[in-house]
Amino acid sequence: MTARPASAPAIDPAALSAAELGAITQILQDAAGIVIAPGKASMVQSRLAKRLRALHLPDYASYISLVRSPEGQAERREMISALTTNVTHFFREKHHFDTLRTEVLPPLIERARAGGRVRIWSAGSSNGQEVYTIAMVLAELVPDFDTLDIRLLASDIDPRMIERGRAGCYPEAVVEPIPEALKKKYFVAKNGSYEISAGLRKLVSFRELNLHDPWPMRGRFDVIFCRNVVIYFAPEAQALLWQRFEAQLAPGGWMFVGHSERIATGNNSQLLSAGVTTYRLPDPSPKTGDPTWP
Repeated sequence: MTARPASAPAIDPAALSAAELGAITQILQDAAGIVIAPGKASMVQSRLAKRLRALHLPDYASYISLVRSPEGQAERREMISALTTNVTHFFREKHHFDTLRTEVLPPLIERARAGGRVRIWSAGSSNGQEVYTIAMVLAELVPDFDTLDIRLLASDIDPRMIERGRAGCYPEAVVEPIPEALKKKYFVAKNGSYEISAGLRKLVSFRELNLHDPWPMRGRFDVIFCRNVVIYFAPEAQALLWQRFEAQLAPGGWMFVGHSERIATGNNSQLLSAGVTTYRLPDPSPKTGDPTWP
């Protein structure tokens, strides 16, 4: 007779008290800088109820004790993954990629052909659709990109999203809006899914990175995409992040942000508005640092 495993405790999402919600919200903000907006209690309850079932914990108080403990470091990462938003799609906010194609990349490609370096960062890249869109736009302009010193970095706080990005495999419904010519060039159909071509995958380095923590990059970037990410941080954390991104830009570098995000130009910032949710540092330099990633 085969013994049945003990069933996980039944978790009532309504059992999450206001005090417990406040504790979870504070843990998330301390660990990742992310703020849970008012009215999101049901989302927190439903997502963390799955973690309680997976861990066979009887209540949210036990879960909070775990993630606060030194032994709960791995589960804190799981909690952050459960509570972060991963909404993305190919060519999202198309005007950014039009600007990238017509204004940003041509002089950078010219510099790369002259022996210079080009570095682009997709921060908060989710499962890679943003960075692979950048890669496709680049490859259309410079088919021999693999002969030049051009590199793309994609970072995200969620290790699951990083692994999906590295795999570069997406359901048919996800790639359906991509123009057919680009799909034929840069994807391989496999069992109802589409896999990014090996050439584009080699162009991108995926790294797990919590934007709230110190950043390991020692050089600067010519282009940074950080869209619909900073909006989830507290106001003071948002201001600090924009400063940190600006410091990570090379002279003349470009910064693309989300449709609901704005960077306060002036005062201590040298960034200038260069279009809709698009910013640029002045005084381009022919040289840029060489970011190194762990």
